[in-house]
Amino acid sequence: MAYDRENIFAKILRGEIPCNKVYEDDHALAFHDINPQSPTHVLVIPKGAYVSNDDFTAKASDAELTGFFRAVGHVARALGVAEPGYRMIANTGVHGGQEVPHFHVHICAGRVLGGMIRPAG
Repeated sequence: MAYDRENIFAKILRGEIPCNKVYEDDHALAFHDINPQSPTHVLVIPKGAYVSNDDFTAKASDAELTGFFRAVGHVARALGVAEPGYRMIANTGVHGGQEVPHFHVHICAGRVLGGMIRPAG
């Protein structure tokens, strides 16, 4: 799938749509989700044009990969959720439930989140 430069996260990165910023560096931008699914729900996106985790891990430079995941850890610590814990989610593709075609990680925390996936059946 080709990267869509008109997706909402691309517009946020360009400053065309505002966000409630939590963190920003050379490799990543983190901001509060507008439809939070937990008391703390922050999105972390790379600044590069990557559709999904698969695209990001295949094409990003070592500096982008390292910088992005360091940013995720920094944000979790800055939010004070590293202890007692948080969930880091990266939905990929239609079956994974990805809604925006720009790679992103959800940091969800602030309560016990329970089980992740229900058994098939």
